[in-house]
Amino acid sequence: MPEFNYRIKQVLLLSLIILLVYLVIKELYLFLPGILGALTLYILSRANYFQLIYNRKWKKGWGAGLFIIYYLFLIGLPVFLAIILISPKVNAFLNDPTAMIESAKHSIRVIQDKLGMRLISESSLSNSLNKLSAFLPTILNSTATLVTNLAIMLFVLYHMLVNGREMERMMNRIIPLKQENINTLASETKKMVRANALGIPLISIIQGLTATLGYFIFGVKEWALWGFLTGVFAFFPVVGTMAIWVPLVLFLYGTGQTWQATAVLLYSFLVTGNVDYIARISLLKKMGDVHPVITILGVIVGLGLFGFIGLIFGPLLVNYIIVLFNIYMNEFVEEPPVPVVKTAEESKEENGNGKTA
Repeated sequence: MPEFNYRIKQVLLLSLIILLVYLVIKELYLFLPGILGALTLYILSRANYFQLIYNRKWKKGWGAGLFIIYYLFLIGLPVFLAIILISPKVNAFLNDPTAMIESAKHSIRVIQDKLGMRLISESSLSNSLNKLSAFLPTILNSTATLVTNLAIMLFVLYHMLVNGREMERMMNRIIPLKQENINTLASETKKMVRANALGIPLISIIQGLTATLGYFIFGVKEWALWGFLTGVFAFFPVVGTMAIWVPLVLFLYGTGQTWQATAVLLYSFLVTGNVDYIARISLLKKMGDVHPVITILGVIVGLGLFGFIGLIFGPLLVNYIIVLFNIYMNEFVEEPPVPVVKTAEESKEENGNGKTA
C-alpha cells in the first residue's frame, strides 16, 4: 500500500507539472519564436562563450553582453537593408495602390495576349490583387510582434549564457535517459541546429548574391531590391527563389523587355537554381550530414508550427523522431549482450591452440 500511494503522488505531481508547462507554452505561443531563437543562438554560442569565461577569465555578464552586441549587429544589418530597399516600394504602394494594381493587371494582360490564351480571368486577377493589397498592411502591423520577439530572444539569450552551466546540469538531471543517450540527444541537437542556423543563411546569401549579379548584368531596374528579395526567399526550399524570379520574368515580358526577360529566365533557371541545389545539398550535408528529405519535410512542418524560426527547428523536430526512436530501442528493447562463460576445458583448448599457432 505505501508503494501504491507513492506512485499515485508521483503521477499526480508529474501531471501537475505537465499541465503547468502546457499552460505556460499556450500563453507564450505568440513569443515562442523569440524563445526558440534564444535557444538556437545559445547552442551556437556556448562553446565560444565558455572559452571566454573559463579560459580567458572574463566576467559572465561582460561576456554575455559582448555576444548580445554581436547578434544585434548581425540581425540589425539585414533589417536595415530591408528598410532601405523595401520601404520606398511599400510606401508607394500604400499611397497609391490602384496604380500598382493596374500596372500588374496590364503586364498580365500583355503576357496572355502574347501567349494567345487566358491563364487567369479578369475577375480572379482582380480578386487576387485586392487580397494581396489587403494582406500587406497585416504584414506591416506584425512588425510590433517581430520586434518584441527579437527583444525577448536577446533577453533570454543573455540569461541563458550567464547561467549556462547550471541550466545544462539541471537539464541533465531532468531528462530520464541513460547518460549515453542524453549525450546522443545533445550532439544531434547541436549538429542539426548548426547545420540549419548556419547553413541556410549561407545558402541564402550565396544564392542572393548570384541572383543579384545576374540582374545587374542583364540590366534589371532596381537589381539590388530584386536580389535582396531573391536571397530572402532562398530560405524556403523547393519553391524558394522561383517566387521572385518567375514574377520578375513575367513582368519583364509584360513591359516589352523581351531579351532581358529571356536572359533572366535562362540565368535564373540554369545558374541560380543550380547554385541553390548544389549549396543546399553539399553545404547542409557537410555541416550536419542532413538528408535533403529531412530538410524539406522539416521546413514544411516547422513553418506551420513556429513561423520563420521553424526553418531551423522544423528539420530538428523531424530528426528527433529518428533519434528518439533509436534511443527508445536502446533504452527499452535492445538487451545488452550476454557474456559467454567458457569452461576450463575450452579455455585450455584455446590456449593450447594459441601456443601451437
